[in-house]
Amino acid sequence: MANDDRISRSFANKTWQEIKVKDSWQIFKIMSEFVDGFEKLAKIGPCVSIFGSARTPSDHQYYKLAVDIAGLLAERGYGVISGGGPGIMEAANKGAYEAGGKSVGLNIELPFEQFHNKYIDRDKLLEFNYFFVRKVMFMKYSQGYIVMPGGFGTMDELFEAITLIQTGKIARFPIVMVGSEYWSGLFDWIQKTMLGNHYISEEDLNLYRMVDTAEEAVEHICRFYDKYLLKPNF
Repeated sequence: MANDDRISRSFANKTWQEIKVKDSWQIFKIMSEFVDGFEKLAKIGPCVSIFGSARTPSDHQYYKLAVDIAGLLAERGYGVISGGGPGIMEAANKGAYEAGGKSVGLNIELPFEQFHNKYIDRDKLLEFNYFFVRKVMFMKYSQGYIVMPGGFGTMDELFEAITLIQTGKIARFPIVMVGSEYWSGLFDWIQKTMLGNHYISEEDLNLYRMVDTAEEAVEHICRFYDKYLLKPNF
């Protein structure tokens, strides 16, 4: 019923003036989130973002693997950015926090699932209303993506990063898919169907790497920056 009411309200007639006023004020809310994010994240230094399902329990192998990856990244001098919530996000922050590294959380206000976890550094928790602002922060201040198994949100972050790199809108950075058992079906389809129909190029398959261990994931990030200097992505 609440959902039906929300849909009905969205189709309610509004005057042009009401629409313009609401849109104008919304611009200031969006600007404030950008400014706050830019000011806080620009001070943190090189970071790697870790993505994955909010529904992953703490006793799952992927949760434990994310903790290990984040810990190794922290030992190598990288801060760790997560979406700030439970599941894999919590595991990422936990690994960084316990290894003494910088632990950043970009939390989003949602009607379910999302609440910030306890392993985020107090001065590095940011709250967002807008997905697109939050996604810019991930992209702009990450020197690499570690993508654990996840759902639609994880896919959204993954394919936006690949698209922006593919089209030259941001600088190249390493994208590491962790868990070949989970990812191989999707990327077999990409190779056979997307590439097979010439919707992507052969070189696009080099924009990501699939691994199964924490050591492989972190080594791929580090090898990339042994060759290329760290720099902003935009």
